[in-house]
Amino acid sequence: MASVLVFLQIAGAVALLLFGLGLVRDGVTTAFGLRLKTALGLGTRTGPRAFASGLVATLGLQSSTATALLTASFVDRGLIRGRMAQIVLLGANVGTALTALIVSAGIGAMAPALILIGMAAARRERPAISGSGRALIGLGLMLISLNLLDRGAAPLREAPQMAAFLGMLDAAWPVALVFAAGIAAVCSSSLAAVLLILSLDVPAALAVVLVLGANIGGAIPPVLVTQRAGVAARRLTVGNLMVRGAGCLAVLPFAGAAAAALAPLKITGLAVEAHLGFNLALALVVWPFAGGLSRLLALMLPDEAPTEDPTPRWLDDAALDTPPLALAGASRQALAIGDDVARMLEQTRLAFRKNDLAPLAEVSKLEDRVDLRQQQVKTYLSRLGRDADEDDRRRSIAILDYVINLEHVGDIIEKGLAAEVRKKVGLGLRFSDAGYQELDTMFLMTEETLSIAQTIFMTRDRVLARQMMEQKVEIRNFERQSAQRHLIRLREGHSQSRETSSLHLDFLRDLKRINAHFVAVAHPILDEEGLLTESRLRGG
Repeated sequence: MASVLVFLQIAGAVALLLFGLGLVRDGVTTAFGLRLKTALGLGTRTGPRAFASGLVATLGLQSSTATALLTASFVDRGLIRGRMAQIVLLGANVGTALTALIVSAGIGAMAPALILIGMAAARRERPAISGSGRALIGLGLMLISLNLLDRGAAPLREAPQMAAFLGMLDAAWPVALVFAAGIAAVCSSSLAAVLLILSLDVPAALAVVLVLGANIGGAIPPVLVTQRAGVAARRLTVGNLMVRGAGCLAVLPFAGAAAAALAPLKITGLAVEAHLGFNLALALVVWPFAGGLSRLLALMLPDEAPTEDPTPRWLDDAALDTPPLALAGASRQALAIGDDVARMLEQTRLAFRKNDLAPLAEVSKLEDRVDLRQQQVKTYLSRLGRDADEDDRRRSIAILDYVINLEHVGDIIEKGLAAEVRKKVGLGLRFSDAGYQELDTMFLMTEETLSIAQTIFMTRDRVLARQMMEQKVEIRNFERQSAQRHLIRLREGHSQSRETSSLHLDFLRDLKRINAHFVAVAHPILDEEGLLTESRLRGG
């Protein structure tokens, strides 16, 4: 019975640690998600910036897995090159090791204060404040979980059975490596596995071996999650697993020497110091070969042959007599249109960034498909059965409004943004560094707005709708400030700003219009709550 209680105490402490990690990640995503994504999407022009982006994103998200999946999504859409993405993950690995160092640095006494401040902030309506509050609560719970983990493991440290088990692992390092990798993979967190190792009284060399295993295990979940993603995303996560695996196997025979070298540090604990030292060394060794690794992965996982997309996939005539089924199919078709529009934005941004007109060929084809699909949805819903009630008709109108807005966005991309990119490339125009960064950030913010709009369309989440309205204000302010900064550069006589003046303002105008169409999905939801006014004029 005593052994069962010890197991439950340790399992509960690990569960609380993972719950705290999740709260921190969700809170930071709510408060700073767009800024983190913008920093990650824009901060990959050079190796040092890519490394720093991965490190900072992981410190914020408290998870190298989350950073890996976010980076994989960018790679899959052609927004980050394979070499730079591998460097981002090297930074992410160091970031999760620094997180372990910070969390285990003896600041557990601050946990109640962090939770108290977090509770006060989490009750606020502004996403930036409430998200920060949840992150503080999560950090406080992580600190408490470490204390519980240390207490729960105390009987194990004194148990002869544990000593025998650790002795067996110490005599079979490959088995210990696989054992730790399994724990980290099940937890989906190398951080949790390292902190668990820290709580046990493990021989020094074995502690290093277990930490190596935790690093391998932490790279497995992203590989599994991206199995159905594009080949570019799979290359990234497989490459990360290969790098960690090769590094661990190279260090494994020297685990004893590494433990002896790290022993004098005594900062927090050998497991945490080994985790940080290994990932720093791995980054230094692998960084110069990131390009070669990217080319090797391209040979191992070649590009897939393109396949034609069937149309219309979700519009089943047999479902028209059952309005809920028909509306569900129309909604899924609307999401497919949204995916096409998202691809149009991604390819246009790619052409803008690389001064390459090739991606715009796909934009033209997608625009034709968006026009066809939205017409098919409109025709389909016009044939909805007579059994439709008032709620069904309201949902039908919401779907129609959404696909019409998406079709308008497709027109703006094809006739506005794509034409502006063609002008930029054809005339060989170059924006100033500041102007380019502002426009690229606006592109990234627009893609994020579409992602939120797709979620709101399906879930009708009121909190997310309010967040989107706040983001609309943020985008409007950003557009205004960018235009003002552009005019300042003109007055200061920047030749590049003068040559691209009208183009810069045209890009801003069209991206602002696109965002307005996306935000429209939140209007009926907020209107039902009485949160919208008929006029934006202030009362006298």
